[in-house]
Amino acid sequence: MPAAKKKTTTANASPERRRELLNIAAEVFAAHGYNATTVRRIADEAGMLAGSLYYHFDSKESMLDEILSSFLTELWDGYDAVLAAGLGPRETIEALVTESFREIDRHRAAVAIYQKESKHLATQPRFGYLADSQQKFEKAWLGTLERGVADGVFRADLDIRLTYRFVRDTVWVAASWYRPGGQHSPEEIARQYLSMVLDGIAVRV
Repeated sequence: MPAAKKKTTTANASPERRRELLNIAAEVFAAHGYNATTVRRIADEAGMLAGSLYYHFDSKESMLDEILSSFLTELWDGYDAVLAAGLGPRETIEALVTESFREIDRHRAAVAIYQKESKHLATQPRFGYLADSQQKFEKAWLGTLERGVADGVFRADLDIRLTYRFVRDTVWVAASWYRPGGQHSPEEIARQYLSMVLDGIAVRV
């Protein structure tokens, strides 16, 4: 029967197809918001029946969970490597910013979702890890900035928390305009951002 055939074909879909579906879901969530997105809308974008998605995921919540957890796992793999490398404060900031832009390049839609949805989602038990990640993120950045001030690398009058918020927002807002494969690589964008943040934009006299 056609229905049975469709079930077998979809259930045996490759891991690549599953990743493709998650990428499609991420783009839809990022564009329209999680609450406004239906399983049918994701299925339409994927060119399949809404019911077929349930052979891969039990709900749109499961899709969102996998999108965000995969992004954060990869982000922290990169961040932890930077923090464990024994770099100086400035070099650590440079490496964290560069790693952040690489993650925007790899997971632009997930970053956009995280920015829009994480505050609300973090109140739900399933997404409690979002709050844990935010605390860890803040600790890593604030600790590096504090170390830089203590070591005389950054200005003594620096407002650490304000600086953290400025750098954080300046970097991650790029997910709203960045598109992979554009004119500049993530590393080049990071270099330009770092030049402005660390050295300013005025000509030195």
